[in-house]
Amino acid sequence: MAQEKARDPALWSGRFSEPVSELVKRFTASVDFDRRLAEFDIDGSLAHARMLKACEIIHADDLAAIEKGLAQVREEIRAGTFTWSLDAEDVHLNIEKRLTALVGDAGKRLHTARSRNDQVATGVRLYLRASIDDIIDLIK
Repeated sequence: MAQEKARDPALWSGRFSEPVSELVKRFTASVDFDRRLAEFDIDGSLAHARMLKACEIIHADDLAAIEKGLAQVREEIRAGTFTWSLDAEDVHLNIEKRLTALVGDAGKRLHTARSRNDQVATGVRLYLRASIDDIIDLIK
């Protein structure tokens, strides 16, 4: 039996037969730029998790685990102890991987009824709203 190649974790890597080179990872990863969205991604994820619970899509214990896990991720980011990975490509996947490592399957349920595009758009909108508020305060 032929030995299988290790799967590259990049979302788009399924199209290629060879692993993605480190140069390409550094070029395509946005984590160095978009980590400024981390707080807003966490806020959006918390709101989404609470909606899933309110709609009875996830159980209370899943919500509690997600809330606790995201609080820990937020604290690690604020403290500068969070480990950012180029393999995870962006802020969203970095947070998702850490959350899942902390809380297991409950973390995987967070993506129920939410596309990656929805997640990114929400984070960007929250970031822009906060930035506009900061600009208005500076103008006053």
